[in-house]
Amino acid sequence: MHDTSASAVLMGSMCAASVRCYAAALKGGTLLVDLDERRLPLRHSHHRYRIDGPNGVQTLTVPLVGSTNNMMTPLRDVLISEHGDWRRLHWGALFSAYGRSPYFDYVADDLSRVINGSQRYLHEFNAQMHSVIVDFMDLPLATHYMTSEQELQADGVCDLRGRIGMKKPDALPIDDVPYYQMWNHFSPGLSILDLMMNLGREGILTLMAMCSNGVGENAG
Repeated sequence: MHDTSASAVLMGSMCAASVRCYAAALKGGTLLVDLDERRLPLRHSHHRYRIDGPNGVQTLTVPLVGSTNNMMTPLRDVLISEHGDWRRLHWGALFSAYGRSPYFDYVADDLSRVINGSQRYLHEFNAQMHSVIVDFMDLPLATHYMTSEQELQADGVCDLRGRIGMKKPDALPIDDVPYYQMWNHFSPGLSILDLMMNLGREGILTLMAMCSNGVGENAG
């Protein structure tokens, strides 16, 4: 289902990453997650994700313990804060946005277990969300969590760290491809959860169409 000649893709640990991120990862077929990433100030895409609901696009944020949310802290050590009852708020927002979507009921239990879990570290939460997404969508994507800089610098790795954010357009060589969204307008840049809820396993066809121009061609 993917181009086996393409590079493995290296990213940081993303929270329910965007459809665009998953398209890039799928093109490579192998996703390397850097647990020591320190590149992104405030880590907007590491602990935030966008969904689309009856009131438009909404950004959900996993609150972090302040002392661990800085450029000098490797992502592996970033701690989740339980401030503000965020788990209940996230689940309520997801239910409001996707409760009537075609695939919500099929994945709700697994998703709820993660969102309402007891993870201490952000990378644990992100990894569990990623596992639910890959398993439910049946994505042919091998994921490896990396700690060695030597491994990260291996030949054939397409490094997309620092090229993915939420405050400005990303630098991914990915084309937006409209797909069915239940709120009757296409909003690009949403979390993969949006594609999963609306298209289920058929969402892979959208991901493949998005990365048809390749990932490694423009990667530095």
